Amino acid sequence: MLKFQQTDESKILYGKEKDYGYAGRKFLKTLNKDLQAGDFKKVYLLYGEEEYLKQNYKKQFIQAVAGENTMNLAQYEGKNIDVGELIDNAQTVPFFAQYRLIVVERSGMFKSGGDELAQYLGEMPETTVLLFVEQEVDKRNKLYKAVKGNGYICELGRQSEGDIAVWAAKIFEHSGKKITRASMSYLIANVGTDMEILSKEIEKLLSYALYQDVITNADIDAVCTKQLSVRIFDMIDAISAKNQRKTLDCYYELIAEKEPPMRILFMIGRQFNLMLQAKDLSAAHMGQKEIAKAMGVQDFIAGKCIRQSRNFSIAELKSALSESVRTDEMIKSGMIDENIGVEMLLIKYSVRAG
Repeated sequence: MLKFQQTDESKILYGKEKDYGYAGRKFLKTLNKDLQAGDFKKVYLLYGEEEYLKQNYKKQFIQAVAGENTMNLAQYEGKNIDVGELIDNAQTVPFFAQYRLIVVERSGMFKSGGDELAQYLGEMPETTVLLFVEQEVDKRNKLYKAVKGNGYICELGRQSEGDIAVWAAKIFEHSGKKITRASMSYLIANVGTDMEILSKEIEKLLSYALYQDVITNADIDAVCTKQLSVRIFDMIDAISAKNQRKTLDCYYELIAEKEPPMRILFMIGRQFNLMLQAKDLSAAHMGQKEIAKAMGVQDFIAGKCIRQSRNFSIAELKSALSESVRTDEMIKSGMIDENIGVEMLLIKYSVRAG
């Protein structure tokens, strides 16, 4: 029989909720409705930092509009797109189908240029669906305004931990599995919130726990790979506890897994910098969500930085950050070997005061 810690949180199972809105409740409703109904607007723009959602919706549009018929699909990528050719394609009548789909990806036309397409959108036939997939946009751009006037714009930004947890729970539920809230938090804390990476780790968990109903922390430990940022959090925890052995063990494990010392050093310096920011902002009586926004990180990362920063003084954090920069400079100038440089930094800040 499966047993769980006897806490309120651990007793609550994801997978019982009937309404999985996550971020979609706010801004994916129109996309989902159009895809399900097969009734499309002339033009769509998907943009933002969450690459997984953008690529997922691009695949859904291709399947829903063109299906297996590649004659009704044209794809363009990059900043040197022949706009004249694109317009000619848009004017082409679909072959034995209701719509023709044109996908334009990473064009940069929503930052500069795009005037010709902006003028054309109003004239584009109803039988053509134009899908833009971009990273960044300028809302003052003519093409952006033209898309807004003729179609639908959806920003797919980084999701909150809560949104990602419900999204992940839905994947488990579709596979006939459940997971406690505590274990979901444990999974995200170890794997991170990159939806592409998380989806692959969930696939591993589903294969591993094939014959059980509930995913546990033990399953997560058995098959999931901790991301580098999470391993750095563990290393900083060991430094703050002045546990030199564990600090160096963390480092040697990363080296054994072929992580470059300079990348590890960068992440250590970044973490000291984030903790310093978190400590300063906490001293200004800002809440966790405000701190996350000010730091430009997700809410749960800000929470970790706040908690870790309590183990250091402002002076210690400034010193550690300065030493990280100095170590980087010494390595790059050839004054010291990269492995020795990073080890010396870790030894210095994890040693117990005599």
